[in-house]
Amino acid sequence: MDQSLDLPATPAAAGYTGAPVPAARDPRARLRQWVMDRATRLRGRPLDIDEGIAAGYLASVVLERGVMAARGVVRFPLRSPRPFVGRGVRLRSKRQLAMGSGVTLGHGSLVDATSRDGVRLGDGVSVGRNTRIECTGSLATLGVGLVVGPGTGLGTDNLYGCAGGVRIGADTIVGNYVSFHSEDHVFSRRDVPIRDQGVTHQGIEVGDGCWIGSRVTVLDGARIGDGCVIAAGAVVVAGEYAPYGVYGGVPARLISRRPEG
Repeated sequence: MDQSLDLPATPAAAGYTGAPVPAARDPRARLRQWVMDRATRLRGRPLDIDEGIAAGYLASVVLERGVMAARGVVRFPLRSPRPFVGRGVRLRSKRQLAMGSGVTLGHGSLVDATSRDGVRLGDGVSVGRNTRIECTGSLATLGVGLVVGPGTGLGTDNLYGCAGGVRIGADTIVGNYVSFHSEDHVFSRRDVPIRDQGVTHQGIEVGDGCWIGSRVTVLDGARIGDGCVIAAGAVVVAGEYAPYGVYGGVPARLISRRPEG
């Protein structure tokens, strides 16, 4: 008895034409579409995922976000909406921390909201890994706090010193290793140690749609207008920075204007 399998001689004979598998039948495409749809609902704006992203990598991202969402339920059981919470996140004065939907607190971040106005993070704000938000510099003076508009990313390994108040607009990109210092030490007398002469506060403001490059330092009294670009490594001192300007250097100066359109 012939027990050989009756297989087609060629792929064409089996009905294979060489055309790609339709998206509806491609598990990777379905996963990518599901993630894009879900993220768009959470973010309030579209998210595109490159077709070259491997399905395994995308699945690991989804799993990690699921674990972060579960941590959000544990850390904020009575809150709605709840944030995505990374590993090792430290929180102080949680009652003074207000968050919109889809907020991410990255691994190892610190949010100390002890201040007059607290910390307010808009929808979709991302606090990067190991970033520190500190609203009160010392027990001698209660700080003002931090306000961040929706869709803004606060980079990794950043420091936000918000004793004098920091306001960052919507859809702003803050690079890595950036620091904000909304407090200055008084040093007008030689006969008194600087640490005993007190501090001053003017606050820091950053407009909508800005890009703050890597390793930028923003000092107390800086007012950065909408749409500005601050080049990597710049030191932004107190003063007005007109909208849609490109600034760089130490101290930061106008390099060019962004083109219209």
